[in-house]
Amino acid sequence: MSGIKLKQLEQWLQQVDGFDEGGGKVDLEQYTTPPHLAACFLHSVRHHLEGKMVADLGCGPGVLSVGAAILGCHYCLGFEIDADALDVYRRNLDEFEISNCDAIQCDVIGGIPSRFDKCFDTVVMNPPFGTRQSGADVKFVEAGLRLARSHLYSLHKTSTRKHITSLANAMPGVSVKVVAELRYNLPHTYKFHKRDSVDINVDLVRFSYE
Repeated sequence: MSGIKLKQLEQWLQQVDGFDEGGGKVDLEQYTTPPHLAACFLHSVRHHLEGKMVADLGCGPGVLSVGAAILGCHYCLGFEIDADALDVYRRNLDEFEISNCDAIQCDVIGGIPSRFDKCFDTVVMNPPFGTRQSGADVKFVEAGLRLARSHLYSLHKTSTRKHITSLANAMPGVSVKVVAELRYNLPHTYKFHKRDSVDINVDLVRFSYE
């Protein structure tokens, strides 16, 4: 379905269930990726999804996996530490009648088995921003680069751009580019949130092997 329009993709992704009970777990920095953001992300990188082996790190309920399947990936494997989120992930696959996606439960940070190294053409992820888990965003990038053969696409706060790009530039053979500037509308999810919603400027960053 490479010819699918952005608006059509967003309409599909609006039907993907998010975390149960209206939100994720605060210690894991779980936030549902909004359909519009997920659609913009995936539509921007669709040429690296169609017919490809894809990994979705910290897949949560699976909006990126479902979108990758809609856009014609060969296969997508999600990696997620939270069993409750994986229950929703598999429910979403069933509701969309998707057979070329699956997920395994493991800790993305240091817990992905080495047999998956360089198994995927493309890795996609909306990682923790590192607000509650210091350095989690960087550790997700390192894990994604270990799994990817060609490209890793990841969302990061624009305010961390210099840090993220300098990290990648220090890695041998890795190039980095901000391919889109997006806006993450984060709803009131946890008790410590003071406002009904907040807009966060985020970068869609591509890490590639030269």
